[in-house]
Formats: sequence, C-alpha cells, structure tokens
Amino acid sequence: MEYLLELAASPTAWIALATLVVMEIVLGIDNLIFISILTNKLPVHQRTKARRTGISMALVLRLGLLSTVAWIVQLTEPVIDVFGQGFSWKDMILIAGGLFLVWKATTEIHHSMAVKTEQEAALSNTVVLGMAAAIGQILMLDLVFSIDSIVTAVGMTEHLPIMVIAVIAAVIVMLVASEPLAKFINDNPTVVMLALGFLIMIGMTLIAEGFGTQVPKGYVYTAMAFSALIEVLNMLARRARQRKLEATALEQKR
Repeated sequence: MEYLLELAASPTAWIALATLVVMEIVLGIDNLIFISILTNKLPVHQRTKARRTGISMALVLRLGLLSTVAWIVQLTEPVIDVFGQGFSWKDMILIAGGLFLVWKATTEIHHSMAVKTEQEAALSNTVVLGMAAAIGQILMLDLVFSIDSIVTAVGMTEHLPIMVIAVIAAVIVMLVASEPLAKFINDNPTVVMLALGFLIMIGMTLIAEGFGTQVPKGYVYTAMAFSALIEVLNMLARRARQRKLEATALEQKR
C-alpha cells in the first residue's frame, strides 16, 4: 500500500503513466484497424460481439503477459543464430505476425479487386467469414501486438501498476473507438483499401523489427496520418462533386 501511495505522490510516475497511456493507445491503432476490417466481413448481428470479444482478449493477453514480466524480458534474448543474425522469441513472433498481416491484407485487396458476378457478390456479402475463424485470427494478432506493447511498456517504466493502468486505459479507448471506426470503414469502401495498405505497412514494419532493423514509429504513424488526411480530402471532394451533380440534375428538371 505504501508503494502505491509513493507512486501516486510522484510527479515522475504520473508523467510516465501519461506517456505510456499515449504510447499504448497509438500501438493499439494497428490492432483496432485489423479487428475492424475483419469483423466487417461477419454477418451484421455478429460484428459487435466479435469486436468486443477480440478487444477483451487483447486486454486479457496483455494483463496476463504483465504478470510474467520477467519472462517477457527473456523473450528479447537471442535463442537461435542464422547466418550470424541472432533471433529471439520476440523477433520470431514479430516476423510471423508481420508475414500474417501482409498475407491477410494482400488477400483482402485481391478479394476486393476481383470481378464478381451478381450472385457471387451477394453470397460474399452474406457470410464471408465464420465467427470462430475471425476470433482465431484476431487472437493471433492480439498476441503479436500484445507482446510488442508489453515490451514497450517494460522499456519505459519499471513500475507494474503504471503498466497495468496504461494497458487498461488503452483497451478502454479501443472499446469506445471500435464501433465508430468499424462503421466508418464499412461506410467508405475506399477507406478499406487505405486501411489494408496500412496493414501491409505495419506488417512490413514488424518483419523489419524482427530482423533487427528498428523502424521509428513516428515515421510510420506520420505517414498513416498524412495518407488518412489525403483520403479525407478526397472524400470531401467526391461529396462536393456529387452535390453539384445533384443540383445540376434538379435544375435541368425544372
């Protein structure tokens, strides 16, 4: 109890908590985009449940990993050597997760661009993915992102209560943001392609980090923010053109 009171009275602890909460939320964006795209392929009545289940599992995984901080630290120690390059369990998990993300995003892009008959399109819009398959894929990526998140937390502070609060706060933000984000992605087909592009970039970043190349996260998220801004401008331009066409058509009828 005294330990918690000392932390609560420490300005340094509050600064560390605020910084870590922001970091955890930013790291959670990747996970949230994947969950939103994947659950939008489920029947409508299953989407909310799948999103909440996926995000809840992320919380359970992260809190579970926090209870084994000593083991998490050991994950960064090299366990195999390939052509002079040492790989830790964390490296191999990041590489596997990155490859899965690249494969999944590429498959979804191919699926989106494939020319379908009306019957095939109707069928694909009804049941594209089963609940169990969606949860399984979400769980796999939850594990990858959770390990990356916890390793980041361990590197930023040594106080377990701060890590726990930051993780819980980030997951609460993910829960709140999941519905609006999923709806926005579902209502704007061009955003789906942009989000899939983000997933490919994130997957390549994970693979690079697994091979020992540290990619500054600031560059990645700045690129994502800039691309999102351009897409917003495109959406506004399309809506303006549509309103102009509608106004012209209405005037011609008169």
